Amino acid sequence: MEQATFLKINPADSVVVCLQAKKKGDVMEIDGQRVVLNQDTPAGHKVLIRDVSEGENIIKYGYPIGHARQDLKAGDWVNENNLKTNLSGTLEYTYHPVEERLNIKKENRTFKGYVRKNGDVGVRNEIWVVPTVGCVNGIAERLVKELQRETRGEGVDSIYAWHHNYGCSQLSEDHENTRKVLRDICLHPNAGAVLVLSLGCENNQPDDFMQMLGDYDKQRIRLLVTQKVEGDEVEAGMQILRELYAIAKEDKREEVPVSKLRVGLKCGGSDGFSGITANPLVGEFSDWLVAQGGTSVLTEVPEMFGAETILMNRCETKELFEQTVSLINNFKNYFLSHGEPVGENPSPGNKAGGISTLEDKALGCTQKCGRAPVSGVMEYGDRIEHNGLNLLSAPGNDLVASTALASCGCHIVLFTTGRGTPFGTFVPTMKIATNPTLAKNKPNWVDFSAGQLIEGRTMQELVPEFIDKVLSVASGEKARNEENDYREISIFKNGVTL
Repeated sequence: MEQATFLKINPADSVVVCLQAKKKGDVMEIDGQRVVLNQDTPAGHKVLIRDVSEGENIIKYGYPIGHARQDLKAGDWVNENNLKTNLSGTLEYTYHPVEERLNIKKENRTFKGYVRKNGDVGVRNEIWVVPTVGCVNGIAERLVKELQRETRGEGVDSIYAWHHNYGCSQLSEDHENTRKVLRDICLHPNAGAVLVLSLGCENNQPDDFMQMLGDYDKQRIRLLVTQKVEGDEVEAGMQILRELYAIAKEDKREEVPVSKLRVGLKCGGSDGFSGITANPLVGEFSDWLVAQGGTSVLTEVPEMFGAETILMNRCETKELFEQTVSLINNFKNYFLSHGEPVGENPSPGNKAGGISTLEDKALGCTQKCGRAPVSGVMEYGDRIEHNGLNLLSAPGNDLVASTALASCGCHIVLFTTGRGTPFGTFVPTMKIATNPTLAKNKPNWVDFSAGQLIEGRTMQELVPEFIDKVLSVASGEKARNEENDYREISIFKNGVTL
């Protein structure tokens, strides 16, 4: 069977996506019509299949992705030079609930995780040093290196310090965001033990911060205030870490139901294939996990602009709809308050890969959450309270958004990418390639290739393989970012630094 060279995603579309690079003069047979290409067009990019007038909407995924800047002809290459976003300011929305049954069989699958004292489950058993303020980052790093040297890392999955620049000289919302994210890291079930490392004089006062943790496991989460140590603070820290290590190294994996699994949904370095390969594949996984009683979380609020009504109408209740409206309009107001347009996206890499407007990006981006109903909406720094599909307030920035997903309680981040990226946050960050070229060129970055979907594999074939891969990582198989030791956190900042 001859491999297709273009794809019309939705019957209503006025463009097709080139699955291979096309030359000027190439002919495509589409809906019984001959379309002759008017320009060379790269793979992943769009070609118009009917004439449109200046100002007329161009349709992809069945929705407008912007309007034509000038009159365009069938066969024209559609890109950021001739397509303009329709996005502007905040909008008023009306709730039109859509109910769709997933009809996915419950499989009673399990993974091997660490059951914590409070009943929560982790997919890693790591020892973490969490600074309350950036001033003690260097001490945290010394402590981690010393414990690694003493133990050779045996008995636990990893030993890490989570560096950041904050915890002092911040006001109001920024200060609380820092405290919430650091709290969420300390309480994350992927940590078997945590040393909270403080300076002592910072705005993020250590005693107040520890109270913020609530009813935490005091055997496994300890505090050291370095200004109160007489003499060598490193040796004082090591005494605590040795005790924590002795506890954590006794933890063992056991079979737990997949309903305990929580995954974050993220894309970065997207291209024209993101919305037709990797994002739909992750969406199928998200629906499968929700059907098993598990949890998935979608964030990157600015990359919902243009597709937000799809999510709003999938909200299970009017209250969730109103929360989603606030999620969208609050982020638009954040942009506008800084004098920035709400549609200032995509990035240069996105454009080179075939994404021309923010609507184009959003309609592909939101496919990561499949078709499940929205059962929860969270503000930045909140922790998951509801199983099923959740929406989380965070920007599109890869490091900030991935950290936010991990902080809310996700065990793993599923990160789709067409351009490629090596980084990972403080939980396993699996990279799913949108195209076979990336998977071939960067096997040291990529965990799974959804590009197989444009090489002849079917979604029906690929979904079970992807489920197995995610559950393997949940059971201890290292993600590529873990193998490479690429791990970091980034906390959202909006206001003044003193």
